[in-house]
Amino acid sequence: MRTLKGAPYSKAAYGELFKALYELFMLGRRNGMIALEEHVTNPHGSSIFGKYPTVSKNHHAIEFLCSGLRPIIDGKVKPDQLKTLMEIELEAMESEHHNPVSVLTKTSDAMPGFGIVAAVLGIVITMGSIAGPIEEIGHHVAAALVGTFLGILISYGFLSPLCVNMEFNGAAEMSYARCIASSVIGFANGMAPVMAVEMARRGLSSDVKPSAEELETMLKGVGK
Repeated sequence: MRTLKGAPYSKAAYGELFKALYELFMLGRRNGMIALEEHVTNPHGSSIFGKYPTVSKNHHAIEFLCSGLRPIIDGKVKPDQLKTLMEIELEAMESEHHNPVSVLTKTSDAMPGFGIVAAVLGIVITMGSIAGPIEEIGHHVAAALVGTFLGILISYGFLSPLCVNMEFNGAAEMSYARCIASSVIGFANGMAPVMAVEMARRGLSSDVKPSAEELETMLKGVGK
């Protein structure tokens, strides 16, 4: 369904993410990391996440964000160890995105072959009717060509574009996840909340990246 709708990671969606991250980090800076526990353990009941619909409805992003903050809150890892932990999870996510694309690409590559098989079978049937009326021969030849046409159409007209769109959507989702990871890692290593969010902003592509001035305006009044 997402290949038809397009990736939801627009500039506005990143804006909501930055505000949610900034509010979380400000709470952790002012009241200690333990203050984030209620938001991390129950994100769907969180008063912070509830303000930002595009963030709260993205279950994968929420789970990834909370899984990054939870070890720091619990004291299970040191801040400098968090980067390795989150990079491993990002690698697993990227591999999971590639698997369905790989399967669909192989299916797309096989479709012209099925078209050729249909054409050959059609010609075999045509040869069996070679002594028949010209109309019957023409019908069999047309059926053979339709089989070839369908194989090529399904491959290059549907499956290949679908694969490309899935790759774009997967790349957009990975960019969103990396944005979360870089921000959480920066905050865990002692960065000020605004600089942790700024580090995430700098890693974005130009089509979704707000300017420094836009980010500053965006974060004003957050949490008040």
